[in-house]
Amino acid sequence: MRLSAARIGVHEVPILLDDVTFWDVVWWMIMVFFFTMAIWIFVTVFADILRRNDLSGIAKAVWLLLIFVFPFIGVLIYLIARPKMTEQDRELIEQYQAQQRRLSGYSAADEIAKAQQLRDSGAITAEEFESLKRRALL
Repeated sequence: MRLSAARIGVHEVPILLDDVTFWDVVWWMIMVFFFTMAIWIFVTVFADILRRNDLSGIAKAVWLLLIFVFPFIGVLIYLIARPKMTEQDRELIEQYQAQQRRLSGYSAADEIAKAQQLRDSGAITAEEFESLKRRALL
């Protein structure tokens, strides 16, 4: 066994270099990756639980307690039980789309004028016009 010494301040600390192989380094990299991924999943699920408006405070507390007591099983149960699309998710998507339209030079007045022309020409009904108008104003 070969020893090497690292100098820390005044003292020399022996470091075992023969015990560390390439595969040890690869294994530690894989373990760090999965540990980081697990932490990221827990943080994401915690944030999702706390930001949801459709859950009561008690329901949020129960979910968080379940995830703390049974971490991986609790996260899996939450991900299975969570609805794919909540009303809050739809609102966030609509807000993002409206923001993107404003940034790209979108004009609600132009869209309403186009819809008005289509209604006047008879291409769309009054209900369709109102729907287009509501969508343009979002």
